[in-house]
Amino acid sequence: MPRNSKTEEAVLNKDKKNGKAPTGKIDSFGGLTKKELMNILRLMHLSREMDEKLFKMIKQGKAYFHLGAAGHEATQIAFGLAMKGKTDWAYPYYRDMGFALALGIKAEEIFLHQLAKADDPMTGGRQMACHWASKELNVPTQSSPTGTQFLQAVGTALAARKKGSDAVVYVSSGEGTTSEGEFHEAVNWAAREKLPVVFVIQNNKYAISVPVESQNAGKGGSIVELMKGYENLHRQKVDGTDVMLMNAVAQSAFKYARQGKGPALIEAQTVRLFSHSTSDDQNKYRTKESIEEDKLKDPINLFSKKLIDKGILTELAYDEFKKEITNHVNDAADWALNHADPDPKTVSMYVLDESGKRDKLEYEKSKPNKKPVVMVDAINHALREEMERNDKIYIFGEDVADNKGGVFTATKGLSTQFGEERVFNSPLAEASIMGVAIGMSLAGLKPCVEIQFGDYIWPAFMQMRDELVMFRYRSNNLFETPVVTRVAIGGYIRGGLYHSQNIEAFFSHMPGLLIAYPSNAADAKGLLKTSLRLNDPVLFLEHKGLYRQSHATVAEPDPDYLLPFGKANVVTEGNDLTIVTYGAMVHESNFAAKKLEQEGYSVEIIDIRTINPLDEETIYNSVKKTGKAIVIHEDTITAGFGAEIAAKIAENCFESLDGPVKRTGALDTPIAFHPVLEKEILPDRDKIYTQLKTILEY
Repeated sequence: MPRNSKTEEAVLNKDKKNGKAPTGKIDSFGGLTKKELMNILRLMHLSREMDEKLFKMIKQGKAYFHLGAAGHEATQIAFGLAMKGKTDWAYPYYRDMGFALALGIKAEEIFLHQLAKADDPMTGGRQMACHWASKELNVPTQSSPTGTQFLQAVGTALAARKKGSDAVVYVSSGEGTTSEGEFHEAVNWAAREKLPVVFVIQNNKYAISVPVESQNAGKGGSIVELMKGYENLHRQKVDGTDVMLMNAVAQSAFKYARQGKGPALIEAQTVRLFSHSTSDDQNKYRTKESIEEDKLKDPINLFSKKLIDKGILTELAYDEFKKEITNHVNDAADWALNHADPDPKTVSMYVLDESGKRDKLEYEKSKPNKKPVVMVDAINHALREEMERNDKIYIFGEDVADNKGGVFTATKGLSTQFGEERVFNSPLAEASIMGVAIGMSLAGLKPCVEIQFGDYIWPAFMQMRDELVMFRYRSNNLFETPVVTRVAIGGYIRGGLYHSQNIEAFFSHMPGLLIAYPSNAADAKGLLKTSLRLNDPVLFLEHKGLYRQSHATVAEPDPDYLLPFGKANVVTEGNDLTIVTYGAMVHESNFAAKKLEQEGYSVEIIDIRTINPLDEETIYNSVKKTGKAIVIHEDTITAGFGAEIAAKIAENCFESLDGPVKRTGALDTPIAFHPVLEKEILPDRDKIYTQLKTILEY
């Protein structure tokens, strides 16, 4: 790998001989030494030269995509240099190449990433260009949905506090991203708890083509003006093209946050000297006058002129300085181009944890004859036992702390026993719950969050789909987010349109997410305890209609009891028909099957217990034995998860089938409130009996 340029030392030595400038700290430059000033200039030029090089490579068909940092260098490099390496954390945004260089990421590493090579140390070629990352420097791999990083940064700052670290978390974006609700949720959480987060908004006046005045209601389009109401929030609007000013501001912001005074919000007024990206042409929406005006504020020209005017740098030395950086960039790009592209055979790796931990756990080890327990208490006991075992587990969500203990009392007593440092109430904001949990998990903690009802999980959906389940894959196994998300779901309790929903089908389409859906107290306890020990994110679905149902009440397993994901339970054995089901429908199906047994039929019931992974082997073995199959779930028929199971049976058991694969589920309608309407919509034992009888007689 090429080494860093020796330009800085050469310039220093040459100027020292010529007596052009002092070598100690220079008062007119904020007390920085000449070496420090030249390093700043080197980083600014390195970022700019890499921008130019990548644009050329794209035109040559050697690179794919780029978002230039030109015009933002002063801000980015000042904050990168203010970081405490390997202690602080950073959630940069796609334009932050200058920040990445200042933080310590090498030009060669960036080119490997930009060219999506197999040796790309950020994503292994899995993520598109300009998505910065470094495991060593605490920079979690970025995603593309703008604004999701804010809540994760807050979560990492919260984790730092709980671990007793003095780490500060940097998070940045352009001004357009502050229109996202998650930005305001993040500032709210950070300010309320005085968390050490430095929010840096690089305001270049354009969110792609949309000007700032069309983005927010702050006075003059100012983000700082918009955020005046937050207590403990240090706010500052500054000229982001003045590198010396930005250096002082960055140092001050980090000091404020590190001292525990609260978060800092810096609005740096930058300029965008290139189009938004290589897929954009700003000439279509900006006037020539606007573009030329920005060029006058080029931070590199402003800084280099000041250094020359003050006698710290000569024109001749500056020309040589730039040539060496150009040569270094060209060498780095050529070096990266010679690396191999990713191997297609690796494309399915790291969707889930491949460490083998899931296979090493000791499952179904339990002493019998425990007292019966209702499902909600089994869940409570599982949480308590695992928190006693692992001090990295933190539980939070709406109303989870005592004296409420959750709307269904699943977390009752936990905050009393473990303290509100480990079991605490969150704001009423599902995206906040999920984003903060992700940030905590990236910092090494094990969050277990509660979403009160499946119907209200949707504000968290983007954090789950685009962040939670993607981190391991997009980082090529560098980062993991083992968050357990508990959600109350299901009908039969007269919850109406917004307290009765089943959500498993939506989430089953997310590679990287384990999904459990237990039907009884023992399975709930065993699966939840396993969830809290795995290295993957888990969606744990709890049917609220089963929380205290007698038919879901069973003998409680002891604290050593774990259940594996992907192992179905054969509830009853039979020879005439296979029922594949889960959740509340296990019991409704069982009631119907018992009635059929009295009529001489033999029905096998399989409780799949987990949606992902699905125990296909048990299902296929049963269907091949019985020759007939029906999939029963509570969700709506159209596009319910039962459709996936039915398709798998049809594809893999076709020659064994003696009839069509049938499905039973709810009507394709929302679940209405009145019990007469709810009964008409949802499947029950009587409807199931009729369906079973039809297929048995086929």
